Amino acid sequence: MVVQVVLVHGIRTSATMWRAQEEYLTARGNPVTAVDLPGHGSRMAEDFTLETVFETIDSAVRAAAERGPVLLSGHSMGGLLCIEYVGAEKPPPVAGFIAASCTAIPRGVALATYRVLARGFDALPDRGMWLTDRMLDRILPEETRADFGAGGYALDAQDVALRSLSVLDLLAALHRIDVPLWFVNGQWDQLRVNEKLFMRVAQHAELIVVPRTTHHVTVMRPRVFDAVLEVALTTLEASQG
Repeated sequence: MVVQVVLVHGIRTSATMWRAQEEYLTARGNPVTAVDLPGHGSRMAEDFTLETVFETIDSAVRAAAERGPVLLSGHSMGGLLCIEYVGAEKPPPVAGFIAASCTAIPRGVALATYRVLARGFDALPDRGMWLTDRMLDRILPEETRADFGAGGYALDAQDVALRSLSVLDLLAALHRIDVPLWFVNGQWDQLRVNEKLFMRVAQHAELIVVPRTTHHVTVMRPRVFDAVLEVALTTLEASQG
């Protein structure tokens, strides 16, 4: 059976950030679904709640699972949410999982500091988008730059989303994950802070660190991330065979 792929975006962005991967997967022959989480992208007007977030992920995964084994991939906030989802006490129908740029526990001083910085950006003219755009123009290649923000930026959902992450029990979830798991981090990613801890707790995890890359590994190095997808898909195809 053909492996199906479900992609979950990070905070403030949307499904459009995955367009390079969607193109690669479609050419490879793997059906792909990139979701918009509540409060983001095409669902910007909706409230962000963990209940509706997990309903969104679960609906996409179960629809894909009717057609074949599912590879789930989440980036940043999407990766953290997917860790909690895949590591549920009653496991969902996921055959493999790629967790990108999300090896940090979103609690305590670090989370509080991030929220303060985000509010500071919101207080700037144009809510700091001029600074965000300038940074993205410098670090993202032309092939993904427009796609990253094509669905708009979920500025209004950012603080409630960050606050919601603090209730996730990621270490317990990681310990329960019983499918192949790949952590993918950029060398200069600030969310590598608990990388070693995550690797110790996860039972079936491999770590891939992409050199000279920041937190935006999926769009900053799209061809490298496609290669990670290839590794995961080949692994799952071999196990199915």
